[in-house]
Amino acid sequence: MSISRVCVFCASSTQVHPEYFDAANRLGKELAKEGVTIVYGGGGAGLMGEVATSALVQGGQVIGILPRFMSDLEWGHTGLTELKLVDNMRERKHLMIENVDAVIALPGGCGTLEELLEVITLKRLGIFLKPIILVNVRDFFNLLIEMLNQCINERFMNEKHKSIWSVTSKAEEVIETILNAPKWTASSRNFATL
Repeated sequence: MSISRVCVFCASSTQVHPEYFDAANRLGKELAKEGVTIVYGGGGAGLMGEVATSALVQGGQVIGILPRFMSDLEWGHTGLTELKLVDNMRERKHLMIENVDAVIALPGGCGTLEELLEVITLKRLGIFLKPIILVNVRDFFNLLIEMLNQCINERFMNEKHKSIWSVTSKAEEVIETILNAPKWTASSRNFATL
């Protein structure tokens, strides 16, 4: 599997722990170094701005997908390789995962979690088939993973669904984690429901 383009979900908050910014910075650099284009939400602040800027400084390609209302509020990153303006959040999410080789989730708030859970659902249904990587900085995703495991334990999800996502705690291990992620096919629809 070659990796040429990935989607990154992450926070826009500027008030988070410095370790999150450090991970976003290292992820952007790592992806740029490997020649991987980043597609993300287009924001200029928080982890979104950090991952984009660090990749751009290294000569990487970064494509932002930003709703027009956010552009009107000047929330967009001003130095991207390309910025696509869309009408709404639904269109943004659709374009962010279109034609990517993987989805990478850094920590974030309800927007990031909503994006992540939607793509997990799409993979469960055999619609999105690419690796989903959680960058578990400061054990941020532990409670989400515990909740998903509870869904499996309580039979709301199948045991096989544990292979929908992969976890690493280090930005430098994301490429390797993508390459080692379990393969997923549209036949997963056969066990989407119990």
